[in-house]
Amino acid sequence: MPKVLSAVACNLDANILAACLPLMEESRIEAIEWSFDALYKVKEVPDWFRELLTAFSDENRLIGHGVFFSLFSGKWLPEQEAWLSHLKQTATDFQFDHITEHFGFMTGKDFHHGAPLNIPYSAATLNIGRDRLKRIYNACGRPVGLENLAFSYSLDEVKRHGAFLDELLEPVNGFIILDLHNLYCQLHNFDLAFDDLVALYPLNKVREIHISGGSWDDAANRIVRRDTHDEAVPPEVFQLLEMTIPKCPLLKYVVLEQLGNGLASEASRLGFYHDFLQMQEIVHRSDHKTEGNPFHPLLPIITGPAVEDLHLYQQQLELSTILETAASYTEAMQLLSQSSLAHSDWRIEQWEPYMIDTAVKIARKWKK
Repeated sequence: MPKVLSAVACNLDANILAACLPLMEESRIEAIEWSFDALYKVKEVPDWFRELLTAFSDENRLIGHGVFFSLFSGKWLPEQEAWLSHLKQTATDFQFDHITEHFGFMTGKDFHHGAPLNIPYSAATLNIGRDRLKRIYNACGRPVGLENLAFSYSLDEVKRHGAFLDELLEPVNGFIILDLHNLYCQLHNFDLAFDDLVALYPLNKVREIHISGGSWDDAANRIVRRDTHDEAVPPEVFQLLEMTIPKCPLLKYVVLEQLGNGLASEASRLGFYHDFLQMQEIVHRSDHKTEGNPFHPLLPIITGPAVEDLHLYQQQLELSTILETAASYTEAMQLLSQSSLAHSDWRIEQWEPYMIDTAVKIARKWKK
């Protein structure tokens, strides 16, 4: 039976490629995860990068990861239609083993300048998410997965996230990327124990694990863990990896992620190299094996007109505007209490002030 593969998130970025090169020269990288929609500014993909992707594609060791689809936008957007068209063409050019996307919706009017933030867990968002996942599958014809979110506004959201993912994925028989740094953020930000939190996820649907680093931020007089992907992997996340692998019977890939802006120095690239070796050692030590791919849809996937909820869409625009323009988190809290999100499925009354402060900072960063 095939073993779990040690992979890197490798994109068309000089710093990332420089960090990956020594690992490639030593034939350590067993699979590549490529953010296929992150090339929107590139007019033409260089031949050498296409050849690299093709080499892994030919061995069925290329996986695709989307960033900008904005799965839960209440309104069906022209940019989403264009994203699917791009995916369809890309899935013709390369043989992806599977395709994944981020959970949440993107703030900001510019489709490529928004922060992925949480949504209310409601019948409306469930229907929208299921509709969008079906469209992703129809575009690529490959198993489809979703990544757990690092950001939540409240403990209630954290506890409901795993079950909501399970419901979302059911119509396409999809799978989960369990991002362990995202989990680490939740554990710290809401004072949870690992065993209690991981028990809330359908671990029999985990096909891929991500590990990465992040940063600390002072938000509303509390230290918050942020999923910024710009630092080395913390020891705690490696510990989570050792504990999690045995709990995921259908695991196929473990992927090391770090953004290029965190790999600008020789020291950071050397750190990336050693993080990969440590990750790979844990994977090999687990002797975990997975056979086949059980995540193909069980029934034909049929879609009609795109599901929309324009009231939800207006609430999303309202929330984005508040987060991007509020002078402080206290002002954001005041504006939210006077908004259409008050006393609704968003449950803003349960939102923690330090997470609202964090959301304001995220939205401002992406707006810039």
